[in-house]
Amino acid sequence: MIPGSQPVISVSGRTLPEAWQNAMLALWEQGLDTATSFDRAGDPQSKDATVLVTIEEPFAEPRIHKKAIPAGLEELEIYRLEVVAGVHDHWINRFGEEWNYTYHERLFAYDAGDGKPLNQIETMLDQICAAKDLYRRRFQVVTWIPAVDPHIIDPPCLQRLHMRLLPASDGSWTLNLNTDWRSRDGYKAWYMNVFAFTDFQRLLAAEISRRRGIAVRVGRYCDKSDSLHIYGKDLAGVGGFAGFLAQLREKSLEELCWTSEFCAPIFREARHRLAAQLAAERKGLGKGVVAPGLDAASFAYPAEWDR
Repeated sequence: MIPGSQPVISVSGRTLPEAWQNAMLALWEQGLDTATSFDRAGDPQSKDATVLVTIEEPFAEPRIHKKAIPAGLEELEIYRLEVVAGVHDHWINRFGEEWNYTYHERLFAYDAGDGKPLNQIETMLDQICAAKDLYRRRFQVVTWIPAVDPHIIDPPCLQRLHMRLLPASDGSWTLNLNTDWRSRDGYKAWYMNVFAFTDFQRLLAAEISRRRGIAVRVGRYCDKSDSLHIYGKDLAGVGGFAGFLAQLREKSLEELCWTSEFCAPIFREARHRLAAQLAAERKGLGKGVVAPGLDAASFAYPAEWDR
């Protein structure tokens, strides 16, 4: 290749954990060593490539990779709810230091420039349900706002979702999802992103099925990152990528994963605690706290969070 050319890598896996693990190994072995704009003095170079990842069965078990969620299972569930339910949309401060956007806000209240937030998902579902046929290739939504995002501190990594419905041999339909991302931290963010957006795919399939009165199943998920990277600062130390590679030599994929059934009680506890935190925030007690004396473990949360 021409010096400085960015490698292009394509990998696949039957399950979400298998696809992530395959992507990380391929990125480590085939990625370009390069500096980044976030490097500190003395940081090693990062691995970088354009990477396409296909998950053949997004909801096949085991679904949770132990090494892909540095923030823990509770944070994984909260992130899912940020994407599918917008639980932290009220934190957005577009030109502030933090939370310049959420993906839920960009999909359900997109700023089209006319002062009227556009619910892209509802518009797309209306088009799908009104279409004479489901073979159309125009079912997509975007996140980037050209007048805004080049100028904010933290512009969105996700750029576009493309949905493709195709018939199965048994008369049902299959919803395939493609996502396009400009930049991703492969080791510490990719898995959480995909965990949430495959769940979004599941919810879309269920809603299309309900509205059109047809059977719609979740199909394959395909994920493209213009720049997928493993930061040099994350190679060593506790929880570093070097330790992850060492574990791969000692343990099978199954030993490095949890099933959804195993994680369900922890996810449920996270929903209770999140609801308690949001209630405390509404009372002016601040973010991420629980009111004194409140039993967060049993605090009621919206039924839709269980969907």
